[in-house]
Amino acid sequence: MSVFSPACFDFLNQLSVNNDREWFKANQQTYEDKVRTPALKFIEAMQPQILALSPRLTAVPKKVGGSMMRPQRDSRFSKDKTPYKTNVGIQFRHFQGKDVHAPGLYLHLANDGCFLGAGIWHPESKALNAIRSCIDENPNGYKKALRELTSQGFEMQGSKLIRPPKGYDNSHPMLEELKRKDFIAIKSLSIEQVCAPEFVDICAQEFAACQQLMSYLCFALDLDF
Repeated sequence: MSVFSPACFDFLNQLSVNNDREWFKANQQTYEDKVRTPALKFIEAMQPQILALSPRLTAVPKKVGGSMMRPQRDSRFSKDKTPYKTNVGIQFRHFQGKDVHAPGLYLHLANDGCFLGAGIWHPESKALNAIRSCIDENPNGYKKALRELTSQGFEMQGSKLIRPPKGYDNSHPMLEELKRKDFIAIKSLSIEQVCAPEFVDICAQEFAACQQLMSYLCFALDLDF
């Protein structure tokens, strides 16, 4: 049985055109029926799959404070003052992480692109330095993780420094990886895949290809995995 349907994407499309609190309030039930309830069912269906990958990862099907990110945008520091996100974000993060900056697995659903992600986004400076030190001292494990990801169609993305980070020079063999400020592997999905009956199995299979990266990042950050 399909968890997500085209109706989820229809709602997100309508929201992008009517991104204000009054419209959202008037259409709250449609959001619950077509977006949030399917997302919570997906998280619940993924629980055994996520725990099989690592008992340290969490899959929490709660409306607030669980694996599904809230629909409200934080627009305090943004020129874009629209109140709602026009995507669905679901993160299965490490239980020792307090927020989206923890290592985790991620699903992004949006009309302009759906994708699976794995790794760590915008780690704080202490964590970033620990990952860089680990790549410097233990490059082979990281290279192995990259080979596995590439072979399964994932691509490392995210922001990078222009110059070498402090303490590393231009001749470092892993320089391009050390420049990273995000350690995120991404693989695109089609809306047809997301709405397919076997989508939970697809996600479990794809996330399995990210095991070595997740294990490596947790090792670098001294977290259990």
